[in-house]
Amino acid sequence: MLLAIDCGNTNTLFAVHDGKGWRAQWRTATNATRTADEHAVWLTQLMAMSSLSLQDIDACVISTVVPQALFNFRNLSRRYLDRDPIVVGEPGVDLGITVRLERPQDAGADRLVNALGARMNHEGALLIIDSGTATTFDVVSADNAFVGGIIAPGINLSMQALHKAAARLPRIAIQRPARVIGTDTVSAMQSGVYWGYVDLIDGLVGRIKAEHPEPLTVIATGGVASLFEDAARTIDHFDPDVTIRGLLEVWRRNGGRCV
Repeated sequence: MLLAIDCGNTNTLFAVHDGKGWRAQWRTATNATRTADEHAVWLTQLMAMSSLSLQDIDACVISTVVPQALFNFRNLSRRYLDRDPIVVGEPGVDLGITVRLERPQDAGADRLVNALGARMNHEGALLIIDSGTATTFDVVSADNAFVGGIIAPGINLSMQALHKAAARLPRIAIQRPARVIGTDTVSAMQSGVYWGYVDLIDGLVGRIKAEHPEPLTVIATGGVASLFEDAARTIDHFDPDVTIRGLLEVWRRNGGRCV
């Protein structure tokens, strides 16, 4: 079985694939100082609840945008799985995607994995929107090249900044307000954050489509993407499994075989 680890700035996803499908997925808050032993204790408990154990795992693939966390994830794989992991972005790891950036090394592991995961289910030129700590808009050409994109603040980050910078504005939950015009402070903030984010998506997608020479299929993924399924007019598909599908394909492309 394969253990796939996707470490983002806010959350880390652990997922187990048995060669036929995903058996289980778990999320934890990202903590770069959490040791391999701590990860192993946490995983052991959760895997037992799904009738799994670390002894069932014979492969590991890792994508991380937090470099400080990689040391402990690598140790987790070596010490508890007795395997060297495949790490996205390291020399020799084949993603099957050409990176057409002025500085190819600037392409984040998460963005490349998303490009690969989206390609597995969709043809032609793609625009992938990943809503996380940051919101990324990434363009993949029809000939399978990562050609660039946009990085914007995520909705949670925007909401936290609003709360921290304005003394009288409370911390609020993300939800679609009943009306655009708020009738109190909370509903006014919810409308600004929610509809502002929807228009950020639709506005930037429109600008990207106007600039890119190929027709684009727009795919949304990430932790809060489903909130905008009926609101953002420019999104063609909502796909929560883009990242883990990409990690599975990275493993397969680099000689992996789940058994």
